[in-house]
Amino acid sequence: MAKPKVFVTREIPANGLEKVRAHCDAEVWSEPLPPARDVLLQKVASCDGLLSLLTEKVDAELMDAAPRLKVVSNYAVGFNNIDIAAATERGIAVGNTPDVLTDATADMALTLM
Repeated sequence: MAKPKVFVTREIPANGLEKVRAHCDAEVWSEPLPPARDVLLQKVASCDGLLSLLTEKVDAELMDAAPRLKVVSNYAVGFNNIDIAAATERGIAVGNTPDVLTDATADMALTLM
């Protein structure tokens, strides 16, 4: 059985990337800047999954360009860059990483006080 094809829009920590690669056929964007919009649309066209950052706009246009897309994982606390209604309409699951900065933010606030 073939592994799902995933496009990762940026290098992420090795521990996480190893897990993605263990379960998916992953292509990772290794350039220092995010992929240009036209490149992103091309890369996701044949993907089952997208691991994005806040810099990528995941909207109806992108979802329409990727008819096999089943999941978008946002490597970020927020998800303002993702059109949740468009994803729901298409049955695309969306995930993010809530609360990962809670302790760090609290620690910094105490440090500054």
